Amino acid sequence: MTLSPELKVRLLLELSQRISRTLDLQVVLEDILRALRPAVAYDAAGIFVLSRAVPLIRRSDPNLIAGMVQVGFDDPPADDPMLRSGKGIIGHVIHTGEVVNASDVRLDRRYVAGRRQTRSELAVPIVSEAGVIGCLNVESDREAAFSLEDAELMEFFASSAAVSIEKALLHRQVLEKQRIEDQLKVAREVQSGLLPGAPPGLAGYDIAAVALPTWAIGGDYYDYVPLGEGRLGLVVADVSGKGIPAALIMATFRAALRTEMRRHADLRAVAEQLNGTVLESGDTSRFVTAVCGVLDPTSGRLTYVNCGHNPPLLLRASGGTESLQLGGPALGLFATVAFEAGTVDLEPGDRLVLYTDGVVEPTDDEDREFGTERLATAVREATGRPAAEALRRVIDATRAFGGRDDYDDDFTLVVVQRGTS
Repeated sequence: MTLSPELKVRLLLELSQRISRTLDLQVVLEDILRALRPAVAYDAAGIFVLSRAVPLIRRSDPNLIAGMVQVGFDDPPADDPMLRSGKGIIGHVIHTGEVVNASDVRLDRRYVAGRRQTRSELAVPIVSEAGVIGCLNVESDREAAFSLEDAELMEFFASSAAVSIEKALLHRQVLEKQRIEDQLKVAREVQSGLLPGAPPGLAGYDIAAVALPTWAIGGDYYDYVPLGEGRLGLVVADVSGKGIPAALIMATFRAALRTEMRRHADLRAVAEQLNGTVLESGDTSRFVTAVCGVLDPTSGRLTYVNCGHNPPLLLRASGGTESLQLGGPALGLFATVAFEAGTVDLEPGDRLVLYTDGVVEPTDDEDREFGTERLATAVREATGRPAAEALRRVIDATRAFGGRDDYDDDFTLVVVQRGTS
């Protein structure tokens, strides 16, 4: 068919009317094939969109082709070489951006049979500003069925359709992004519910905590676990990694920790049980660092076990600083491991600071870390003030030190102050 200016205008108008009705990618592709049929006689046709042109969609799908509509074909096999790795004439067009007009597919070594009746095939690239995003393909049961004019018309169709395909892709991307954001919102709300809603009302003590995840959800965790005889369990933990995988392990860890702390008086046994729980998660790339402590508020005695975590700081009212290091390795690294428990006494005016590495690892423009000394200094600057003021001082200090308001790692900080009277 000769592609006159009048024909171009008519075809473009028809195509525009069809594909402007929707932003649904599948419907757009179907409408393009319907609009093409009166102009180019074919026995089978297909339009294909590349996986890389479909952000956030079917990322787990190994196929090169993410979206397609076919007419006159049988359903492709599960391991179709064209869909998976871009074989055949369609794959050649996608990879090279060339037009292919095969008058006899039996003589073309690039051809991969999609239907046994096909004798000739015409395929043209769909090109956007970003490059080739797909392929428009027609096949005939006759040899040499497609002319140069058909190829020109197909290129015109593909060019005209590219903008609408990109709009549909963008719309799908927006919808998918919104779906993910909605899921993350729910996950964030669930995770927030796993953290304490308020500090425990412990007579003679002022306790405050903050958790700032790097992403919408994170792998840091802190908790207060009420135990018998007025004792209080204190926990800060950090799951390796970030995002949803870390958050899932954190949720499992929390449930196991609360159960074990209430079951065992010996923190070494608690650590051993938690080590087994993390190992049973099945993900060998994940581990958990944690500090578990039990505070007797009457005596001020804190028994603790440090499982490969940043050592908590005990800031003495007299000015000294102690580091709580006794324990063992991170949880989930070794099947058989022994832990050691430590004991310290919080005297009136002392402050216990538990934290994750996101608190001490912010760096300045000279790549120096904030570190534990600056952390201790920031907490001491709040002497005589509520524990919540110490949190604010640390947040302000880390942000000023790093020159930014966000953090590269989850930031969790707990401050326990024993009163002076």
